[in-house]
Amino acid sequence: MNFFTLQWQDGAVVMIDQRKLPNHEVYNTYRSHEEVAAAIKTMVVRGAPAIGVAGALGMALAANNSKAKSHEEFFAEMDRAADLLISQRPTAVNLPWAVKRIQAFYRKEKDSSLLVLQNKILEEALRIFEEDVVMCRQMGEKGAPLIEEGKTYLTHCNAGALATAGEGTALSVFYEAQRRGKKFKVIASETRPFLQGARLTAWELSKNGIDVTLVTDNMVAHLMRLGKIHGAVVGSDRIVANGDVANKIGTYGVAVLARHHGIPLYVVAPSSTVDFETPDGSHIPIEQRPEEEVTAFFGTPSAPAGIQVFNPAFDVTPHELVEAIVTEKGIARAPYAENLKKVLQRS
Repeated sequence: MNFFTLQWQDGAVVMIDQRKLPNHEVYNTYRSHEEVAAAIKTMVVRGAPAIGVAGALGMALAANNSKAKSHEEFFAEMDRAADLLISQRPTAVNLPWAVKRIQAFYRKEKDSSLLVLQNKILEEALRIFEEDVVMCRQMGEKGAPLIEEGKTYLTHCNAGALATAGEGTALSVFYEAQRRGKKFKVIASETRPFLQGARLTAWELSKNGIDVTLVTDNMVAHLMRLGKIHGAVVGSDRIVANGDVANKIGTYGVAVLARHHGIPLYVVAPSSTVDFETPDGSHIPIEQRPEEEVTAFFGTPSAPAGIQVFNPAFDVTPHELVEAIVTEKGIARAPYAENLKKVLQRS
């Protein structure tokens, strides 16, 4: 990649400010878990795996900044930091997964001195970071065979390097296919109202030499009807036990259109995105975003003052509409309630 999404540098978390892309490539430095929590909430960093890694690094900051004199006091501080970080965005399961992994880690290491424990928490957070980098590459390797020579693929929102610590989830499939010499094209839908497809995916793919065309969200049906789209590749913020998929709002519409036109929909996500504790999509909490994302176009009013607004950040695609789920351990196909577990249990 010609940029990085987030890193640990000199005792701080450094993240590209995704709100300012594509016009300005700005990196912000965060020195407390409270600052990282605010960055997650305001979408400086976004994408399920990326906010999971950010949460883990935020916990490392909380540990480093702790002035606790006892393990009891330290654990109480860390638990408060965990609650704050987890509460910032409710839909993506990677955030609580990563933060709770840090919590379980420091309780397991309770016999270590506080100084040693602080260092070990940072090491565990960096392990989560490195695991994400590896998983991204593995998802690309597993999914690249699905990309056919000369075909055009739709992607919705941003599931690339900007959404992870590595090369991305859905977009990693394109990067690996490119490395294998395949010729293909990508269509990026703009993803209203926050324009992750327009501002982030189009920027990222073009920056890395992928043939990408930007379209508005309401052009997708027309393009499918004309035979201009041969497949759809998207990421996910949570995949539940029966294979239902939560992803950026608009994904469900893409899935319905794809099924109607006989086009396969592939979902690409790491095992950390799979939530076997939730039985189906009806139980996934859907984040509601601020009204001004809809009523204003990046600061410029675009709707009547005082108008009522409904702004869910995600929707749920039923598993029946998903052709395959690509993970770092392999590809699962229906029935997902059985096969998703089988794939993820592979060593």
